This record gives sequence, structure tokens and C-alpha cells, in this order.
Amino acid sequence: MTNQYETVFILTPVLSEQQMTETVEKFKALLTEKGAELLNEENWGMKKMAYPIQKKSTGFYTLLEFKAEPEVIERLEIAYRRDERVLRYLMVKLDKYAAQYAEKRRNK
Repeated sequence: MTNQYETVFILTPVLSEQQMTETVEKFKALLTEKGAELLNEENWGMKKMAYPIQKKSTGFYTLLEFKAEPEVIERLEIAYRRDERVLRYLMVKLDKYAAQYAEKRRNK
């Protein structure tokens, strides 16, 4: 049974544009390799954080929306934790109302 998920992760601001893109592609490849269906990707760019993390006050924000089996989530979280370029991440399972809202937001 596949569920719909949304993940936002913050990458360290010391990365070049190419390194940031490579990191995002690595996570997308991990998802597709495990059988997830990518629905949406949004690069929010460099943003100021509410509080410093590892003495950094800005970071590259990226949102990925996908459908996957629950086992894939564990693999993705392990990959986030192992990658030193990821400052923070948040993974959310979308219920039917949140999925409808996300689809409406995507289609605008």
C-alpha cells in the first residue's frame, strides 16, 4: 500500500549550486530506485532560518512530494542522517485532505 509523503530538507549554505543540485538528485534517485513515484519537486532556494543550526543562519530549502511504501521512508531518513550536507529534514505523511490541497497547489 503506497502512501503520499512530503519531505522538506535544508542543505548547508556553503555548497555550490552544482553540489546542491547533485545532493537533491541523489535523494531523488534513492526514492525512484526504491520504487517511489515522484509527484513534485520545489527548490525554494537560499532562505534565512529562524535560528542558527551548526552556526549557520541560512540554508538551501527543497521540497519533494512522492508516493511510496512505508519501508522507503526509513531508507530516506537514514540517507538524510548520514549526509553531512543536510542540516535538517522533515518528513510528513499526507492524509487525503492534505493530498488534495497539495495537488491543488501543484496545479496552480
